[in-house]
Amino acid sequence: MKACWSQILIQLHKDLPEPQCKVWLDPLKGELHALSGAKGAKKWRLELKAANDFVANWVRERLSSAILQAASEVLGTRPELAVLSGSDKTQQEKPPLPSPLSRRALNVELKAEREKNSRASLSEFPSSPAVLAASEQLVLPVTMPHVRSRQSAFVRGWKYSFADFVVGASNQLAHAAATQILHATEPVDMLFLSSASGLGKTHLAQAVGRALCEEGDLSGAQVEYLTAEEYTSLFVQASRFGQMGDFNERFRNLDMLLLEDIHFLRGKDKTQEALLATIKTLQSRGGRVVLTSSFAPRDLQGVDSQLVSRFCSGFVASIARPDRETRLHILQRKARKNSIILPDSVAAMLADRITGDVRMLEGCLNNLTLQARLEGCPVTEAMAYEVIRQVAQEHSTLTLEEVVDLVCRSYKLTPSQLASRSRRQELVMARNTAYFLLRKHTDMTLEEIGNRFNRRHSSVLKGITSLEREISRQSPLGRQISHTVHLIEKTSLHA
Repeated sequence: MKACWSQILIQLHKDLPEPQCKVWLDPLKGELHALSGAKGAKKWRLELKAANDFVANWVRERLSSAILQAASEVLGTRPELAVLSGSDKTQQEKPPLPSPLSRRALNVELKAEREKNSRASLSEFPSSPAVLAASEQLVLPVTMPHVRSRQSAFVRGWKYSFADFVVGASNQLAHAAATQILHATEPVDMLFLSSASGLGKTHLAQAVGRALCEEGDLSGAQVEYLTAEEYTSLFVQASRFGQMGDFNERFRNLDMLLLEDIHFLRGKDKTQEALLATIKTLQSRGGRVVLTSSFAPRDLQGVDSQLVSRFCSGFVASIARPDRETRLHILQRKARKNSIILPDSVAAMLADRITGDVRMLEGCLNNLTLQARLEGCPVTEAMAYEVIRQVAQEHSTLTLEEVVDLVCRSYKLTPSQLASRSRRQELVMARNTAYFLLRKHTDMTLEEIGNRFNRRHSSVLKGITSLEREISRQSPLGRQISHTVHLIEKTSLHA
């Protein structure tokens, strides 16, 4: 069933860096096979075919966990995974030299390894001799393509547009600001979007970039879209290898800079100085800037006050959780786009039970659609209930006391240990998990969360950022944290 691999690949493009997907995953051929399980239950085997042993080994060793996670979200169950090559043998000899495209992917991997081995605060100038020696063997610096027109490869990779954004009471102000910043005649040249995860800030940022690039076919607009961590990595390499002139030319001559997850710049003073100078130059030339963050500018402790002031000089818009009507519209539009007949009762069930995260809402619909197609039957309420039970993390109304109790039970701690001043690793991880859950499931401010744990709100921000970084990297620790959070949320629903 090759269509299933296409759905899984779409999910992987959402979870992993685009260069990694294009180099290693897109060329794979995938098929899903049904296996007979215990008591007649269906089990699945996902077979991926690579062009050679080198690629198969690389995917098998580094991407298996991510592939299985994406497959679980699409299928509603965890399949077996087999990564095969043309000869179906393990490569024993020295692998062939990578192509230029592969070198770029390896550079991305090198960057991830260096960041993983650095201090938790992500020191701006890591100096590991082993990393430096490895770096010199590759094409440096790591580069990301400029986005210039609709014909470029990167533009074809835009995932979101204004056309597929559902406007509701929770996001209409942010949507209006995003559309307005496209017009050079408007006085606002800075947009700062903030929201919790999965509510649409990335969608709007990419929609702005895509719209400007499509218009740029005539005007030659230059756009850069990247995360704050990628910007930091490029700045570090440019500083180390004496390429600041190229770095400044790349970012200061743009028509628009789109920078995601700006809170990751916390504590990185030199990178903040570079970004401030870049923004000043862009604005003086008539360029525009779009920034996103999980936090409002006022919460960005550890970020230079001049930079925060610059963020606030433009339009600051937050995105709240969508109301029921908006959730229904999202489901209906997504179903129409995919040519799916979605009964009103099923749409209502999904809208009522998945209330906190638009990404999870769409994921449930994708799982439901795939299951119906695999079984060759219409979508039913029973099927929807099963998908919700297996896949979804329904938004629960957790209280502070419930979060503390669930975290303590998961990490086998007492509430006094959780609120203690100890810096033991397991206690820090437990506290960061509590911060993350309280931020996600309650309306508590960072200050209120910090007061409960005898911490400053800057410590809460640092803890949440650290946790999000590990989860986004798909590191062993990040997968462990993600699993723990998932179990806690599931436990809260059935308590």
